[in-house]
Formats: sequence, structure tokens, C-alpha cells
Amino acid sequence: MEHSPLSTPSHPSALTYPLARPWLSRLPPGLFGIPLGLFGLSSSWQRLTSFGSDSAHLFAQGLLYLALALLALLLMLTAAKFILHRAVFMQEFAHPVSGSLLALMPVCCLVVVIFLRPLHPEWQLQAGVVIGLCLMLQAVIAWHIVAALSTGQMPAELITPALYVPIVPGGFVGAMALHTVGLPGFAMLLMGMGLGGWALLEMRILNRLFSGPLPLGLRPTLGIEIAPAAVGTLAVMTLWPDLPADFIMVGLGISSGPVFAVLTRWKWWTETPFSASFWSFSFPVATLASCIAEAVRRGGWPAEVAFGAVLLASLLVAFLAVRTLILLFQGRLLPPA
Repeated sequence: MEHSPLSTPSHPSALTYPLARPWLSRLPPGLFGIPLGLFGLSSSWQRLTSFGSDSAHLFAQGLLYLALALLALLLMLTAAKFILHRAVFMQEFAHPVSGSLLALMPVCCLVVVIFLRPLHPEWQLQAGVVIGLCLMLQAVIAWHIVAALSTGQMPAELITPALYVPIVPGGFVGAMALHTVGLPGFAMLLMGMGLGGWALLEMRILNRLFSGPLPLGLRPTLGIEIAPAAVGTLAVMTLWPDLPADFIMVGLGISSGPVFAVLTRWKWWTETPFSASFWSFSFPVATLASCIAEAVRRGGWPAEVAFGAVLLASLLVAFLAVRTLILLFQGRLLPPA
């Protein structure tokens, strides 16, 4: 039997597969990080339109359509994988890392609601159904993660920033989606649940990261460490649209800690062969750019700061896109058979 990079032989839920698996069964859930990063970058470019940039809107729309197309493709492929390779799918679902990364799928769908609901007010029922299904899937994954952590069944080597996804970014993005459909009370409740989940996970994950390097195959998940503070700041300024720029700056200050922590571990992830998992950096960085642009707008500060932040996030996403296309053309985008 061959072990995946995310498996550990000593763990009962380790991912083990037979040799020569079909390509569809090797489709990793982390690929949903690609459209999620593009959605985040589209949002940051859209915020530049408030500074009078007409081209920013074109960039934002192009990124949005590309993200929607990729998400639709991945949703269809994931549905086919569930039907044709259900045993593999359920094994990955039960695994702490790949199961957590699967929560990127409902997070992406919630972001779609945030983007499209204001443009189509008549889609209230459809948006509510999508939000309900996404939150239920996130809740199932979050229950599995919290149960394993709270009962001591989570192996230390599998405690990674990926565990944040179903609970923290999922909670914050879910809160923004509920706010979009006119449910501010439930949005506040979910925002609080996201904050509580962040506090619950932070101690365990930081303790693991401070104790030594992650296994090589798990190091790309370090980018997710930036997400809670960045997405939390975005959620706060969405739920409270009249919040002064100074409060957003507090959120950006909190976000700077995880950014520096990730940068200080640059040897950990630069030594890791590139894979699509490195898209974990895209959404948090794009979200930070959105927060900076919004703080600049509300504070009346120089627009060059906002443009600089969005351009830096765009350069990162462009780098990830080029490297991913190289892997795709080389036939190495998916894990080996």
C-alpha cells in the first residue's frame, strides 16, 4: 500500500490508496483554493474602483468570471469523484487535513453568494438554500475536527493551519454571506462562533508550529495561518460598513503578527517542492489587500497605498498561476498515482 504525503501510518485515519489510481480519484480538495484566491483578488481590485480607476473594474470582472468557471469545473469534478470513487472521497473527508481543506468548497460557494446576491436581489431563496447547505457541510467538518482535538485523538503531526478553514474563515465568510441576504442577527452569531473557534484552535496550532517544522507535504498550509485575522477584519468591516478606518487599522495590526510569523518560517516552505497547495497563501493575502484598500478609502489616505497593496497581491497570484500552469502542462498538478 502507498501512503499519501498527508498520511501517517500510525494514525487510524491515514490516507492509504492502491497503486495506479485514476486521475479523478487523485483530485485534491486543496484545488478549491485556486478559485477562492481569485475571488479574493477580484474583490480587492473591485475596491480600487472607489478611487476612480475604470480599469480596476475590468480586472475585477475578469477575475470573477475566471473564478466562477474554475469553481464550476471543480464542483463537477468533485461530484463525479464522489459518485465514482466514493470510498476514496470518504477516506479523505475523514482525514483531518484533507477533510479540513474540503471546507474550501463551501467557503467558495459562500463567496459566490456575497458577490452575486447584491446584483440579483430576486435570488433571495436560492441564496438562502446555498448558504444553508454550505453552513451544514462546514458544521459537519468542524464537528469532526473539534471532536478529534477535544478528545486527544488528533496526532500532533496533523495539527496544521488547515484546521482553521471549516471553523474560522468558514465562520467569518458565512457571517458575510448571511449579512448579504439580510440576516444581520444570525451573521453576528456566526461571527462570534468564528471568533470562538479561532480562540479554540489558536493555542493548539501555534503550539504545534512553535515546536518545530511541519512534515514536508503539509508546509504549504502555512499560508492559511494568515487567514483568520485577515478574513476576520474583512468580516468586521462588512458587517459594520460605517466603521472608521482606525478600527480597520487595528485589525490590520493584528493581521501583521501571523504575516511575520509565516515570513520568519520562509525556509520551511521555500524548501518544499511547489504544488497547488501553495494557493493557500492567495486568499489571505488578497483579503489583506482588500482591507488595506478599504482602510485607505475610509481614512481618506493616499490612494497609492491601496494600489500598491492590490498590485503586490496580484503579483503573488500571478506567480502561483504561472507555476500551477507549468505543473498542469507537465502532468504533475495532481498527486502521483
